[in-house]
Amino acid sequence: MLVLSRKINQSIMIGDDVRIVIVAVDRDQVKLGIEAPRAVPVHRSEVYEEIRKTNQEALGAAPVAAGKPERATLKPRTKPNH
Repeated sequence: MLVLSRKINQSIMIGDDVRIVIVAVDRDQVKLGIEAPRAVPVHRSEVYEEIRKTNQEALGAAPVAAGKPERATLKPRTKPNH
């Protein structure tokens, strides 16, 4: 795991297309802004795990061990990025 220190309004680039910006820090909570192409799904990990679990159940397959992510195909309803 790469661990970086950033201050408010500083960012981290992932590849050429994904930018993570530190928006706010308040006690034990950090707010991040994520800029990514629409084709790149972005989910909180707990939402991603629910999508993965739902996909596995729909396929009738045994669950995959945690830490070995599979591409999520079902997407929860989200507001459009404008």
